[in-house]
Parts: sequence; structure tokens; C-alpha cells
Amino acid sequence: MICRTLLAASRRRKKIMEQIMNYIKPELMTVAIALYFLGMWFKQAAFLKDKYIPLVLGIIGIFMCGIWIMATASCATARDIAIALFTAVVQGILAAGVSTYINQLIKQAGKTEE
Repeated sequence: MICRTLLAASRRRKKIMEQIMNYIKPELMTVAIALYFLGMWFKQAAFLKDKYIPLVLGIIGIFMCGIWIMATASCATARDIAIALFTAVVQGILAAGVSTYINQLIKQAGKTEE
């Protein structure tokens, strides 16, 4: 019974992760990986409280995605700039969300069920 429940939960997590991956540009997945390791570093550092780590990762993710988007997009008109900014914000938040989600998956996989 427990094995079936764990298997079903694992399948749900995998399906959710696949759905999220459909929205993140593949070239920006490296940002999510970098944010994951940065979050691990923040967790061990004493200067940042745990509750602020997702917020800081989100801001850094937006900044990192913004750099990539501005480097690859042609921003000739105000509309192009608005689209680039929107894309940077959305992709940065998604990358930070994926890094936090991966962190939680790893934590939950290490826990034992009673």
C-alpha cells in the first residue's frame, strides 16, 4: 500500500516537472541549475535567513534571464523591449521556482515514511 502511494506521488511529481519544463526555454535551464547551487550556498551562509532565499533567487533569476534575453533579442521598438522584460521576469521566476522545486524533491526523497 505504501509503495503504491509513493509510486503514485512520484508519477505526479514527474508529470508536474514535465509541465513546468514546457514553459522554460531550454537554454535557460542552466539558470535554474545555477540558482539551485546558489540556493544551497545561501542555505549554508549565515548572512541570509532561509525565508528570504526564494525571493533572492527569484531576483537573481530575473536578472540572469534578463541578461541572456537582452543579449539575444533585438530591442528596436518599445514593444520589443516590453516583450523582452516580460520574458525575463517570467523565465527568471520559473527558473527560481524549478530550482526550489528540485531542492524540495531532493529533501523529500531523503525523508523516511512512517
